[in-house]
Amino acid sequence: MASALCGNFSAFQESLWPLLAAQFPLALVGNGFAVYRFAVRERSWHSGIVYSFHLALSGMFYSASLPFLAAYYFPPKDWRYGSAFCKLERFLFNVNLYGGAFFVACISLNRYLAVVHPLRVRGRLQPRHAKALSAAVWALAAALSAPTLVFAELREAEGAVECLGSAAPRRLAEFYPYSLVLAGVGCAVPFLLSAACYAAIIRVVFRNPHLSRTEKRKVGILVAVGVALYAFSYLPYHVFRNLNLWRRLQRTGREDCGVSRAIHAAAQVAKILVNLNVCLQPLLYAALADSVRSCCGADGKATEDVELRAAT
Repeated sequence: MASALCGNFSAFQESLWPLLAAQFPLALVGNGFAVYRFAVRERSWHSGIVYSFHLALSGMFYSASLPFLAAYYFPPKDWRYGSAFCKLERFLFNVNLYGGAFFVACISLNRYLAVVHPLRVRGRLQPRHAKALSAAVWALAAALSAPTLVFAELREAEGAVECLGSAAPRRLAEFYPYSLVLAGVGCAVPFLLSAACYAAIIRVVFRNPHLSRTEKRKVGILVAVGVALYAFSYLPYHVFRNLNLWRRLQRTGREDCGVSRAIHAAAQVAKILVNLNVCLQPLLYAALADSVRSCCGADGKATEDVELRAAT
């Protein structure tokens, strides 16, 4: 994205292609392994496994688009795959982003119920409920992402073709409110839900005299990982993307090009962090699935014991 005053901003994006190329095998192998373990090795599909399976499936599907994005950023930056695939790549990115955010919220809520209200939900929450909610999450993510199929388009610039990740300048005033809705509904709502669930879990676990300091520390680490994954990927992406869009809308003939380039660069780095989140999500599966924990050498039974004893 560029302005006539400040020139083309593609150079920084072109420098990021090695990161995208490196993320592809990590995301594909990590999420593919999680899907395989859930589908083939998992004996008991409780609600947490259902949500984690769909989260892994979403990450695996999106990882398939990373080689094309890396090739697009490889200098000279030029989109060679046509308009339809441009729209599809942007749509898949958003579906994975917001589907992942809501699946993380579902996992957090499921763990909250198991730890804080184990007696109330025992025997009431069935895998079929998680499957129905997972279908609703996919539908919601697709609905939130659908306008991307309209806004994403190709644009010729300096002899190359751009696949716009937001919207063309003539449609930016329409896209900006939509982007704010995505930030609120697709990012802030699941984050606040997850944060509230984690806060309640920490309060119950750390007040429980029957849990050892080591067990409490394990729960604290698990919560910290969940919060960190969200804080270092979803939040910066939405903050800097909307700041970048706002600045584009406010451009005048006296634009500070240094500030514009810095904001644009921060938005691009934040997008890389979102892609990195797809690679790191298997860490979350490892903390939730018995088979994966066992494969990784972790004590899955210990985590279950913490949850069952947290309310005693």
